[in-house]
Amino acid sequence: MSTQQPGTQQPGTQRPGTWRSGPRQPVATEPPVRWARPALLALLLVTAVLYLWSLSASGYANQFYSAAVQAGSESWKAFFFGSSDAANSITVDKPPAALWPMALSVRLFGLSSWAILVPEALMGVAAVGVLHGAVRRRFGAGAGLLAGGALAVTPVAALMFRFNNPDALLCLLMVGAIACVLRALEDGRTKWLLLAGVCFGLGFLTKTLQAWLILPPLAVVYACCAPVALRRRFGQLLLAGLVIVVSGGWWVAIVELWPAASRPYIGGSQHNSFLELTFGYNGFGRLSGNETGSVGGGRPGGGPGGGGGAWGETGITRLFSSDMGGQISWLLPAALILLVAGVALLWRARRADAAEQAGQRAEFLVWGGALLMTFTTFSFMSGIFHQYYNIALAPYIAALVGMGTALLWRRGGRGAALVLAGTAAVTAGWSFVLLNRSPDWLPWLRWTVLALGLLAALGLLLSVRAGAGSRAGVAARASRRVAVLAAGLGVVTALAGPVAYTLDTVNTAKGGSIITAGPSVQGGRGGPGGFPGGAPRGRNGGGPGGAPGTGQGMGGFGERGAGRMGGMGGLLNGAKVSDRAKALLEKGADDYTWAAATIGSQNAASYQLATGKPVMAIGGFNGSDPSPTLARFKEYVADGKVHYFLAGGRGGKGGRGGPGDRGGSSQITSWVTKTFKKVTIGSTTFYDLTRKA
Repeated sequence: MSTQQPGTQQPGTQRPGTWRSGPRQPVATEPPVRWARPALLALLLVTAVLYLWSLSASGYANQFYSAAVQAGSESWKAFFFGSSDAANSITVDKPPAALWPMALSVRLFGLSSWAILVPEALMGVAAVGVLHGAVRRRFGAGAGLLAGGALAVTPVAALMFRFNNPDALLCLLMVGAIACVLRALEDGRTKWLLLAGVCFGLGFLTKTLQAWLILPPLAVVYACCAPVALRRRFGQLLLAGLVIVVSGGWWVAIVELWPAASRPYIGGSQHNSFLELTFGYNGFGRLSGNETGSVGGGRPGGGPGGGGGAWGETGITRLFSSDMGGQISWLLPAALILLVAGVALLWRARRADAAEQAGQRAEFLVWGGALLMTFTTFSFMSGIFHQYYNIALAPYIAALVGMGTALLWRRGGRGAALVLAGTAAVTAGWSFVLLNRSPDWLPWLRWTVLALGLLAALGLLLSVRAGAGSRAGVAARASRRVAVLAAGLGVVTALAGPVAYTLDTVNTAKGGSIITAGPSVQGGRGGPGGFPGGAPRGRNGGGPGGAPGTGQGMGGFGERGAGRMGGMGGLLNGAKVSDRAKALLEKGADDYTWAAATIGSQNAASYQLATGKPVMAIGGFNGSDPSPTLARFKEYVADGKVHYFLAGGRGGKGGRGGPGDRGGSSQITSWVTKTFKKVTIGSTTFYDLTRKA
């Protein structure tokens, strides 16, 4: 870190104008603080303990992805494609990068909940560390510590860094990409921009186009603020774009060029095309709600007036709603206030330390641009939208809170104190609202947070008044002490709600495809629209070994929901596999390519994880993909490749606007039930595909 002191200018550094700095932006520095490194180590240690605590309680978590991890640990072909089973019948409905670390872990340590989930927890620790380093470079150790701590205790972050969905890796890659862009903004070195491009490319291989959501604001900020000539800036951006295409496109090119007959079907697509999956079901369909093949997909037309689809009301207040608020919005008002205050304070850099201010302003614009782009998209998208998607916002909010608080604290003065006091009061008030949505859960906490938060705001205001007109002496020292105590109290109360939610989350097993952090809330939407909204939240099933738990927190899928959708068939949680059913499938399984087949991936995953044998997921995740067709499945049966058919899987009717039964799921079910001998194990029905009825 540079040793330049505020108010000085490095040799050769030009004074910037409103936007662009000179050839190099010096990094802001602070006097060495002995506590900085121990504090960082403590933060990382606490984060690791938090994310690893009772990790195995969630069993296989989302069995859909765990089954693909198990398959990838046994077959390199399944590893490469992200297949749901080792026999490579169909892939998951995402690219496979998020599966790779988990599959490698299982290859090394064997199949277990820990082997699957520990890589996710370590990604969370890494994300906190990278965020801390990125914020500290310009805003100091205190800002970095506050930002990292805020990310660590964000409820939805704690939820997903202990789960096996792709969002954990995506979050880490996005933090890494922004950190690299910020380094490039310091001195215009191309290598940092190229490293950011690699992060975006890998992000695409993690969750397709969502990884590129923040590309536009980052590119604009770099084009406007980088300390190199304009022509060079655009050349660097074009080169970084090429790196993104190469680092994310090599896998896509191989998949598209690979003969379809010798690779698994691309799950989530209707024509066996990853490009269709990228731009349709996982792409623009998420924005418009027109998602062919989805289950309960959104209706187009959600808008600012509160228009909504089957995945909830859209509009500017969406992320503050009962469904979303407790997951992510605790510090969101504070982040928005501090973003405006920081940019306003640094808008025109004309002082001797103008280059430093220009760098800080660019950092606000980068993190703020990422926040606003993601916030706007999530608020108005009409397609599938789960609460846990909000982890994408967590690092941006945390960074702005850390940066804005540090900047205003160091600037001092009446204006800064007023903003900090207002931020503390707003945060305390909003925390009270969020906690009040769970009136029977820790009822004392909401009043404590409100009272102490308002007390902190009052202390900040009084510290300014007490020190007014006295720059030295007893009054000034007393004012400083009051300000420090009030600021510390403000930070503690701001984080109290998120910490409580996070502790509840890490002490509750989570399983299935729709999960939330924290306790039950009143008025929650839950899963797809139209399902009962009063079901308890944050109590998702998923015991050791992947067996579903209570099933609460499933978004209200009760009798009404099941009746409307024709039964979810394990969409949320897979089936519990009895010992007798397991023994049935394991007997002679090595003589077949697939021990069994069933409709939908979650049901197939349960039996695959229980037996360790490939189970074909007919129709993919939703049971609506046209794979395999009835004719193709008949060929598999005639060739002796499938032993059993498991009845009772998801029905294959597709979602709103879906393809109906073109996938053949119900045709396959009808043919099997009429043709082959039924075998009943407890309440589960199998059909032996080697014995005619």
